Amino acid sequence: MRAKAIRIAANGGPEVMEYVDVDVGDPGPGEALVRQHAIGLNFIDVYFRTGLYPQPLPAGLGQEGAGVVEAVGEGVTHVRPGDRVAYAGGPNGAYAALRTMPAHVLVRLPDAVGFETAAAMMLQGLTVQYLFRSTYPLAAGQTILFHAAAGGVGLIACQWARALGVNLIGTVGSKEKGELALAHGAAHVINYNEEDIVARVRALTNGAGVPVVYDSVGKDTFFASLDCLKPRGLMVSFGNSSGPVEPFSPGELAKRGSLYLTRPTLGAYMATRTELEAMAADLFGMVESGQLKIEVKQTFPLAQAAEAHRALESRRTTGSTVLLP
Repeated sequence: MRAKAIRIAANGGPEVMEYVDVDVGDPGPGEALVRQHAIGLNFIDVYFRTGLYPQPLPAGLGQEGAGVVEAVGEGVTHVRPGDRVAYAGGPNGAYAALRTMPAHVLVRLPDAVGFETAAAMMLQGLTVQYLFRSTYPLAAGQTILFHAAAGGVGLIACQWARALGVNLIGTVGSKEKGELALAHGAAHVINYNEEDIVARVRALTNGAGVPVVYDSVGKDTFFASLDCLKPRGLMVSFGNSSGPVEPFSPGELAKRGSLYLTRPTLGAYMATRTELEAMAADLFGMVESGQLKIEVKQTFPLAQAAEAHRALESRRTTGSTVLLP
């Protein structure tokens, strides 16, 4: 059968994305055929489009979506035709109306969670889940630094931190984004275009610094993030929206007080079915309890995926963005 999808034949700007008809095959062993109702937009899609994260070309884009299972292949028992499902993680190819994909990444959606909400929260919400529950398990009363607090991951982090009783200091690029982060649960915000991040963090922590920094910005904030940490603090570098961090000497960690550094990925934290289901259950529970509200701030038709990428890269988006097939 044929279906609309976005494909790239070369790396580059948003213009390399083509809206085309593709052949979609029947699901093989371990696969499922999913009719997608909503697709999540994430910065990792930009990394694959530009070639920062290499993949064989031609290729699809997108790692997150929600829809209905139409068919399953041999050996698939945890989902069946008619199930409402969502997923986050590889392989690329979510920018499509219909796709055959590995079934092991699919989780069943609770009835209370809509398709657009699910597509907007799976990758970002599961990211916050592993960052806050596993990479550095947070406890009430702690103060942390979280960059890009008004983005899709950031707004989820603000709410989750508030639910845990954690004081989140969020960095933002404008007064409006600061107000948004505060409204979602940030304890303090720092406008990096007007304030010195390190000086402000030190002031807010009485000179002590924070035990953990969550940094998805990369090159532009990396060393400032290190300078915000307490001795033996943990630097969690989980993205590169400003570009990859340049190589540096491990001595930089030593002279700042025996710091730790990790570069985690979602895939490593949900590598098993048991881990994925536990993480998804935690995320769905936060949403169903009302402690976490997922706001789709922008929607674009799938055919306008290039414009959606332009908006994301120019920081014209807040919260979550969803593509609609």
